[in-house]
Amino acid sequence: MDRFVLTDAQWAKMEPHCLGKPTDPGRSGRDNRLFMEAVLWIVRTGSPWRDLPAMFGNWSTAFRRFRDWREADIFKRIFDVLSEEPDMEYAMVDATIVKVHRHGQGAKGGPQGQAIGRSKGGMTTKILALTDALGNLVRFELLPGNRYDTIGVAPLIDGIGDKAFDSNWIVQDLDQRGAKVVISQHPGRAQKLKIDVEMYKWRHLIENFFSKLKEFKRIAMRACKTDQSFSAMIYLAAAIINSR
Repeated sequence: MDRFVLTDAQWAKMEPHCLGKPTDPGRSGRDNRLFMEAVLWIVRTGSPWRDLPAMFGNWSTAFRRFRDWREADIFKRIFDVLSEEPDMEYAMVDATIVKVHRHGQGAKGGPQGQAIGRSKGGMTTKILALTDALGNLVRFELLPGNRYDTIGVAPLIDGIGDKAFDSNWIVQDLDQRGAKVVISQHPGRAQKLKIDVEMYKWRHLIENFFSKLKEFKRIAMRACKTDQSFSAMIYLAAAIINSR
């Protein structure tokens, strides 16, 4: 069944930020730890909610509870508390593309206003992520799979690559902050930048993060119709990755 069991240390950090108390009536607080493991089972296996094993309770109740927690930003809070203070000696930005399952596309090939677009691989979503010097997730943005990566860079680097990020405005913005820029350059760039080749090799850390993230099958194959639900699952999976 591939049940994902939370460690006591992980749960001790999560519990104060969950909705409700064990004494509350209904689905608001009863056995939050089991419910969290139910959500992790969905994210880990990629299964639809209807296939949730009976040991986790009624699937419909669990889904409605997930929706309540999603609306209250609980999964973002859990990500924040399970992630250590980021090591921002340097940061890495990169993107990965995930295919959208037919369950996530809806009847007309994709919900309007969501980060779902048609690319060479079909209907896809792009996860644009910023990680710290250890390769742990700090922030991410969702984009339709057919959008340029640079569109999502500004909110990622606000307050704080590869060829796709070799854009003059990105270089100028980071230069003004006194940051050292290491970006693989586009062949068509007229004025070549001097980069630290050894530092560029460290980008394997963000690639390793994407590999770990895609071990959670519900993320490797997007089955969520809304960005809000998909983001909640990314936050939960990244929280587990960051806390290992």
